[in-house]
Amino acid sequence: MRIQRITYLSLGTNQGNKTENLQSAIDLIADEIGAVLKVASIYETASWGFDSDNFYNTCIKVSTYLPPEQLIQKLLTIEKDLGRVRVDSDSYADRLIDLDILLFDDEIIFNKDLIVPHPRMLERKFALAPLAEIATGVIHPIAKKKISLCLQECVDDSDIKQLNIPLKRPIPISEQYNYIAVEGNIGAGKTTLSTMISNDFNAKIVLERFADNPFLPKFYEDQERYAFPLEMSFLADRYQQLSDDLAQFDLFKNFVISDYYIFKSLIFAQVTLQNDEYKLYRKMFDLMYKEIVKPDLYVYLYQNTDRLLKNIEKRGREYEQNIEASYLEKIHDGYSNFIKTQQNLNILVIDVSELDFVQNRDDYKTIIQKIKEHRP
Repeated sequence: MRIQRITYLSLGTNQGNKTENLQSAIDLIADEIGAVLKVASIYETASWGFDSDNFYNTCIKVSTYLPPEQLIQKLLTIEKDLGRVRVDSDSYADRLIDLDILLFDDEIIFNKDLIVPHPRMLERKFALAPLAEIATGVIHPIAKKKISLCLQECVDDSDIKQLNIPLKRPIPISEQYNYIAVEGNIGAGKTTLSTMISNDFNAKIVLERFADNPFLPKFYEDQERYAFPLEMSFLADRYQQLSDDLAQFDLFKNFVISDYYIFKSLIFAQVTLQNDEYKLYRKMFDLMYKEIVKPDLYVYLYQNTDRLLKNIEKRGREYEQNIEASYLEKIHDGYSNFIKTQQNLNILVIDVSELDFVQNRDDYKTIIQKIKEHRP
């Protein structure tokens, strides 16, 4: 299990559009490092150790899974992506963006690539002032004093000015939504995406227990005979799982993600059942559906049929290998009709046919960005 850690980062710039530089860095940190929990004000100071344009400085509180050694490498990459060119020199110079680790939990780190707490932070108002704004009660692990007291005792007599220029804190999807359901056709990648989001955003996850269904292999061998017991068993199991699992979580405090929504039962039943069987099934479904918690966001992953067939072949489940394109297309039509008729469900459709969000981090980030930017 990965552990989330709290780090405080210092950001500075004295070139170009300084406010924009800071905001861009904050946005990239949110994308690449972890959730930005707090953002301090911007503080303006004269350049330190050389004559040049004034600096804008701020500090942010970040929750991250990265160990400190990986964190500093990510910060160096972000600096480079924003246009900073580092030179081999100990002298002070203009900086498009400067990112430093001030604190990493209460750890003390000394190695050739990283020293934490930052070795000069107690000497610099431009680091302590924004840090004290958002971490006033935090204890410096070496000085053994609160950051607010460290600021009071700082011997730096340079002028520092707090600016009334707001910086925007990127809101992670774990704060935008309490419960997300990820859906899609067979082989669309819904379980994989749900698991990735759960890992990255510390979400409670609910995964469909399809592998335990004894009727599933039999259904693919004889659909007409086993369709009704299969769909009824799926419905009962999905209802029980969602009722039990969601009841364990406080949906106002926990971020929950599932790789299915119970309405998929009706979509598959429409395709597989005879008319009289479907009528009976629908009565049972309607009774259960009223009791199920609705997701704050319903994400439907669309993949074209050719890509679905390739995914199904690749994952190698023996009982799925004879699934025909026509069956997948009927399932997709069922989802399409469901999406068109749902007025009270917040739905986001994402075409992932040309995305490889497992192997390509940028493709995964594209999906996360679509979720962040979605408005009902």
